[in-house]
Amino acid sequence: MQLTTETIRTAVAAALIEDQATDDVTTRWSVPEALEVEATMIAKQPGRVAGLTVVQEVYAAVDPTVKVRTAVADGDPVVAGQPLAWISGAARSIITGERVALNFVQRMSGIATLTSAYVAAIGARPVALLDTRKTAPCLRAMDKYAVSCGGGTNHRLDLSAMVLLKENHLAAAGGVLPAVRHVREGMSADGKPRAIEVEVTTADEAREALDCEVEWLLLDNMTVEQLAQIVERRNASGSTAKLEASGNVTLDTIAEVAATGVDAISVGALTHSPAALDISLLVARNDG
Repeated sequence: MQLTTETIRTAVAAALIEDQATDDVTTRWSVPEALEVEATMIAKQPGRVAGLTVVQEVYAAVDPTVKVRTAVADGDPVVAGQPLAWISGAARSIITGERVALNFVQRMSGIATLTSAYVAAIGARPVALLDTRKTAPCLRAMDKYAVSCGGGTNHRLDLSAMVLLKENHLAAAGGVLPAVRHVREGMSADGKPRAIEVEVTTADEAREALDCEVEWLLLDNMTVEQLAQIVERRNASGSTAKLEASGNVTLDTIAEVAATGVDAISVGALTHSPAALDISLLVARNDG
């Protein structure tokens, strides 16, 4: 997915307000007002970069006279010690915006880096790596953009994007068949066509969902043997439903899951628990 300027500016504005960037007492009292510097943003470990477009908006909001020159692009792989961007202008402005800029780019690069590792583990198999809605509150667009920078595929953006019948929906509706029937009735009444995905945990539920001719089945916490069996059943039935495996998939297990023949694998860890990529912003004072 692509980030819109409005989305970035909204997130940046909220982050700067949270950080009280207009009242940075430490910087105002310690850094000379007229001092001009250049700072270098540097990767301190190898990974995949995401969020440099957000860094540019951070400094545009803090001080439009600050210039940001990127050395790489979002989605690029980097090595330890590699410059990511050069930032020049008023020292006070650069230092005030430092933490907000780094918070965005470190988190987003961490997501992109983790995503790229999962994509590499899948290898050449024709299986999409999907993200989930397990994102940081109010940062979903950033998180999902970072997934795409790492080579992943964005799945359901929000509750309106598609129908995903999970265990609580099925329990409340009385099972797969009535849940799908109710959804199609509501869809018809509202005039809002949407793809339908059904979460299943057993072979019987999978069979019911296939019989309902839904677009997607979410195969939750199944063994590779169970996944392979459902893939075989789907193929034999002539169904066009896509099969998504999910639930505790790790870097160590994703290749085995992909080999079952599923169409996609979703991994919540991409966005709910990524390790931030270690990135620094170093100011160099030029008294010459």
